[in-house]
Amino acid sequence: RRRRPHREGPNATAPAAPQLRPDTTWLRFQLGISRDGLYPRGSAVVEQLVRDLQGLSTVSADYSQDEKALLGACDCAQIVKPSGVHLKLVLRLQDFGKAMFKPMRQKREEETPEDFFYFVDFQRHNAEIAAFHLDRILDFRRVPPTVGRLINVTKEILEVTKNEVLQSVFFVSPASNVCFFAKCPYMCKTEYAVCGNPHLLEGSLSAFLPSLNLAPRLSIPNPWIRSYSFDGKEEWEVNPLYCNTVREIYPYSNSNRLLNIIDMAIFDFLIGNMDRHHYEMFTKFGDDGFLLHLDNARGFGRHSHDETSILAPLSQCCIIKRTTLLRLQLLAQPEYRLSDVMRESLLQDPLAPVLTEPHLLALDRRLQLILKAVRSCIDTYGEGKVVANDTTRLEAPTSDKVKPNG
Repeated sequence: RRRRPHREGPNATAPAAPQLRPDTTWLRFQLGISRDGLYPRGSAVVEQLVRDLQGLSTVSADYSQDEKALLGACDCAQIVKPSGVHLKLVLRLQDFGKAMFKPMRQKREEETPEDFFYFVDFQRHNAEIAAFHLDRILDFRRVPPTVGRLINVTKEILEVTKNEVLQSVFFVSPASNVCFFAKCPYMCKTEYAVCGNPHLLEGSLSAFLPSLNLAPRLSIPNPWIRSYSFDGKEEWEVNPLYCNTVREIYPYSNSNRLLNIIDMAIFDFLIGNMDRHHYEMFTKFGDDGFLLHLDNARGFGRHSHDETSILAPLSQCCIIKRTTLLRLQLLAQPEYRLSDVMRESLLQDPLAPVLTEPHLLALDRRLQLILKAVRSCIDTYGEGKVVANDTTRLEAPTSDKVKPNG
């Protein structure tokens, strides 16, 4: 297409570039991160951020760093390479905020087949949404704000992306639906595509954390990592005294890290997530900082099965924070039943119902199994040895907050 010559008149002015406003909710969210969690209890900023993630229009779309690592487009040393059936995109919103988009790959009523290994399971957008709500109910506040949204894949991804590789994986299916798939060296074919209906596609949007340049994070192997082969086993799976070894290793020997690992195991057991090979934490807060509960899309796959091996850190170490235990005991009471609280919380999401009823009821069943494991530990070692008296810290001062994304 020919470009017409253009000359600015003497009074012509170029349009002003959009300015970043300091009152944007994503910036206020990032500035509010403290050593106690990603956001304070009852945060009005998080509530507004969730509404912005639901309603603000997208201005650009691109692959995430994971996919770029697969394509050799970035140096991402700490990134675990995903499989081809895993697809996520970074969407930039009109207020300069960024969100991770994970599209719907599996219907809510579908259970993960029994023969599937956890490391080849589908990624579920509704699991990301439900994990945020559960994390908030448990008062962990370690999952970034996440919301469900119907995305127009043509207008909000294809037409706004400048990435030619991303543009190239869009196609129209025989049913006249607009589809796209992951672009990577393996397992990335049109058979694994996600499709709109014909343009609209369900997905989860998770708010970005501050950039690694401004708020560095460590990615640390989980001591209870699972074997990612079809027949291998890790030491913790065959040695019931494995926790004694972990306790001798820094930093699990002299900090709250082990207690935070057990919090994470309890959270993962409730959602049925076996795929916690690493955990991340902000370097600014030191050894006792909280663990980020990221990438929860492999949760809520099977409501009919309780994978008790996820609770190995709790059952082998026999220690739990008092605040965590009190919250779990409260959510086991009939008037505050976990399934009821989750059901009510998830009704706020635009894609409600986010979880099917069997998944909600499975939360109550699994909660009882956690409390049973704690009682067993107390019967063996006594409450004084098992229940750790963690203290509730005051909100961190401004100088103790992480810096926002650039």
